[in-house]
Amino acid sequence: MTQASTQIVDAPQSAAAAAPPDDREVVVKALKLTKIFKDFWLRDKVKAVDAIDVEIYRGEVFGLLGPNGSGKSTTIKMILGLLHPTDGKLAVFGKLPRDVATKKIIGYLPEETYLYKFLTPIETLEYYGKLFNQDRTTRKNRIEMLLEMVGLEHAAKRPVGEFSKGMMRKVGLAQALINDPQLLILDEPTSGMDPIATADVKRVIQKLGERGKTVLLCSHLLADVQDVCDRVSMMYGGKVRRQGTVGSLLEVTDQTMITTPTLKNVSDAQIVAALEQLGVTDVTLDHPRRTLEQVFLDMVAEAKAQGAKTSGAESGREVAAFLRGVGAKPTAPVSEEQQREVVIESLVSGPEEVKASAPSEAPAKAMEAKAADPISEPDALLADLTGDKPKEAENKPRFQQAETAKKDKREAPSKPSAPADRLTPDESDKSVIDDLLNG
Repeated sequence: MTQASTQIVDAPQSAAAAAPPDDREVVVKALKLTKIFKDFWLRDKVKAVDAIDVEIYRGEVFGLLGPNGSGKSTTIKMILGLLHPTDGKLAVFGKLPRDVATKKIIGYLPEETYLYKFLTPIETLEYYGKLFNQDRTTRKNRIEMLLEMVGLEHAAKRPVGEFSKGMMRKVGLAQALINDPQLLILDEPTSGMDPIATADVKRVIQKLGERGKTVLLCSHLLADVQDVCDRVSMMYGGKVRRQGTVGSLLEVTDQTMITTPTLKNVSDAQIVAALEQLGVTDVTLDHPRRTLEQVFLDMVAEAKAQGAKTSGAESGREVAAFLRGVGAKPTAPVSEEQQREVVIESLVSGPEEVKASAPSEAPAKAMEAKAADPISEPDALLADLTGDKPKEAENKPRFQQAETAKKDKREAPSKPSAPADRLTPDESDKSVIDDLLNG
């Protein structure tokens, strides 16, 4: 029997032994972190997080696992500074989570995608890019690369309210990456996505880790976590029950796996007999298996190679260049003068940059038109009382006069014949004017 490779799994290491070396930078550090929710009378109601110790290092993909109600989302909200810990210590990039300076280097994709449904993907990413004070050229380049990366360039001008859940998750992922974050927090990132999009998301996560960025992944899909995470922390009842590298947690120590090429001239019985002569019992022979995801992705690749088309989102795109560090330049400190220029640019940007700003220009145009109107308010009041049109109206273009005449004709009520004992309209108008002039 020709042996191609032999894999012997060692005993699992403890969490401390499996921890990365101390010279790696700690991005998130929690010591005895505790969060207790109280009721109206300030009595302890729920201990969501119970004295957990977690360290997340730069450049690693860290998985936070646990069933519903185990404290995962509460921990993420404390890292983001949205909740204040009841007890313990928590630092993000060496600072308190609520420090504003750290927000611009953090990307976050929540469990539910919250987007403005009337905006297109381009307008959505434009909005978030401006929140980070990115210049116009940077925003444009990153939006194009991100939409191509998630396969939505063909739907870039459709309102996101028309998208499926999976497509909206893709827009949310692009939004979380628009600022090229150093710490990316993903809460159920592949929820609602098909296997193709799921594979794309996992590839992005792996690329970010290779570039030295930190990813905190929270998911119920354990297969996805197993594929991309370096270390995981498993929570239940607010406590960390197990923690370590994925390899140390998955190892089976009381079995040995031997992998060989297909043996054409050796039967299974001969293999079993040879192992029994060596004192090995309970031998099981089987062929290696692929995962269903691998079979599915192979089917898609074959179909694309044959020229098959699809109306859904494209996949297998390259990760955005700025996320891979291609052409990236060191970020220089921004002076106060540059900040003022960015703010002024965002305020005076024309409709070709932000189409959504067009409705806000209507009130200003209306005020300009009112200021330019040569008819004063007293003259307009007198014209309403007398029924005479001001002379300035004659200076309007003919098409405006025609439209005004049509509108007046539609709105004018039918005039009943006046009784003999009542004043005519001209006499009535003259009487009103005399009363106004005589006080």
